Amino acid sequence: MDVRPVLLVLIGSLGIQSSALISSTLFAQLGTVAVSTFRLVLASAIMLVVFRPPLRRFSRARWMNAGVYGVALAAMNQFYFAAVDRIPLGVAVTLDFLGPACVSFFGLRHSKERHWAIVAFVGVVLIAGPSSGLDRLGILFGLLAGAFFGLYTVYAERLGKAEGGLGDLAISVSVAALVALPFTFQEVTALDLHAVAVLAIAALVGVVIPYVADTLAARYSSAAVVGTLFALDPVVGSLLGWLVAGDSLTVRMVTGIAFVTVAGAVMTWRSTPR
Repeated sequence: MDVRPVLLVLIGSLGIQSSALISSTLFAQLGTVAVSTFRLVLASAIMLVVFRPPLRRFSRARWMNAGVYGVALAAMNQFYFAAVDRIPLGVAVTLDFLGPACVSFFGLRHSKERHWAIVAFVGVVLIAGPSSGLDRLGILFGLLAGAFFGLYTVYAERLGKAEGGLGDLAISVSVAALVALPFTFQEVTALDLHAVAVLAIAALVGVVIPYVADTLAARYSSAAVVGTLFALDPVVGSLLGWLVAGDSLTVRMVTGIAFVTVAGAVMTWRSTPR
C-alpha cells in the first residue's frame, strides 16, 4: 500500500489547522478575509523564489491550468472565510467538504469505492454536529467554497502530474493572490511588523506546505482518492482543538473521526496497484 498520499494530506491538514490557530490572533486587527489574502501574497512570494517557474517555457495550456487553479484557490479561501463569519465552523467545514466528496464519488469507477466516499462524508457530518437556525447567505458561501474546493481537487491532480509541477503551483498561488488582493486594499494600512511576521509564518505553514503536499499527493494517487483524504482536515482540526485549545471530543465526534480514518485507509489501499 502506498502511504505517501495519506502522509502528504496529513502534513497538509496539520499545516492548515496549525496556521488557522496562528492566523486567528490577527482576525481582530485585520479581519478574516484580509488575513487569508495576505497569507496568499506572502506564500506566492516564497514559492516564486523557491520554485522559480520558467515562464518563457509556459504553454497556453499550462497558463490556463495555473490560472483556473489560482482562481479556485482564491475563491475557495474567500468563500470559506465568509461562511465562517456567518455559520458555525463545523457546518462550514461540512459544506466545504461537499466539493471534494463529489469529486471522489463521481471520479471513482466502482460502487464499492463510492461507498467509502459516502462514509467519509458521514464522518465529517458527525464531527461537525447538529446546528439549527443557520444563516442562508452563510450556507450559500459554504456551498460555493465547496464547489471551488472540488475544482481545486481536480486541478491539484492536473498540476501534480503535469510537466511543470510545483513551478506551475507557484504561478497558481500568485494568481490567487492577485485575484484576492483588490478586496483587501484598505486593510494594508493596518499591517505592522508583528502582523507581517505572523502572516509570513502562517503563509509558510498554512499555504506553501499544504498546497505543495496536496499537489504531490495527487501526483501519487488521483483526485478521487485525494478528495476522500481531504476529510482528514476536520479530523485534524478536532484533534488539535482537543490537544491545544482544550476543546471537548464527544462520542459522536470520535465516531466521525473513526469513519473518516477507516474510509481514508480503505481508499488508499484500493488505489494501490496490486
